[in-house]
Amino acid sequence: MAKGKDVRIPVLLECTACVQNSVNKESTGISRYITQKNRHNTPNRLELLKFCPYCNKHTLHGEIKK
Repeated sequence: MAKGKDVRIPVLLECTACVQNSVNKESTGISRYITQKNRHNTPNRLELLKFCPYCNKHTLHGEIKK
C-alpha cells in the first residue's frame, strides 16, 4: 500500500521566453505543458526543451508552482 505522499507528482511547465517577452507585448500568450516527475529522482525544478507555438520554435520550459 502507498504510504503518505505519492512519488510521481504532476507539474506545470511554462515557456521562459514568452514570460520575458510578455513585458514587450510581442507574444500573444504563454505556452504551458502538463507532465509528471518523480519527486525522489528529481527534487529540483524540472526544465525541458519543448515547442512553443507562440515563439514558433523550441524553447526552454521551466517548472512553475500551481
